[in-house]
Amino acid sequence: MDRILKGLRHAADAVAAGMLAAMFAIFLVQIAARYVFSLSLGWTVELSLSLWLWIVFWGSAFCLRPADHIRFDVLYLSVPRPVQRVFSVICAVAIVIAFVAAYLPTWDYVDFYKIKRSSTLRIPLNYVFIIYMAFMTMIILRYARMVVDFLRGKPDLEGKITSYDLIDTETGR
Repeated sequence: MDRILKGLRHAADAVAAGMLAAMFAIFLVQIAARYVFSLSLGWTVELSLSLWLWIVFWGSAFCLRPADHIRFDVLYLSVPRPVQRVFSVICAVAIVIAFVAAYLPTWDYVDFYKIKRSSTLRIPLNYVFIIYMAFMTMIILRYARMVVDFLRGKPDLEGKITSYDLIDTETGR
């Protein structure tokens, strides 16, 4: 199972790298067209923006590990480990609830965009924004799994106990 997950992670990284390379190539085409040939190519801007959107949400959904995310943890790090566990569970539950509550309205909005097309390439806009649904799905699954792991007392990626218990493993209190 670990080999399969590692292979999927490498594939996701390769897709992200491919999109980034494509965006860079399109950017170079845009520069050459504008400054060498004095042409204005609207499709390069549109495709670059769409690829950037896809890179951000693809990377956040499939490439970043939880430890890679930016955290504002000044308060979190200033409290004892049992309180940190409670904070972690509360935050993970809040994220799951917020994303689940927003899921169907977001799907309706993305689905609505199938009637609209991009201005230059004429791509249905739901194809551009569907990556956000994949991002939402992965965030819901990731944080729901974190809640289950916290409640079961499984160690997190850094080897810390993430259970929702009020007994500090260091002091026994």
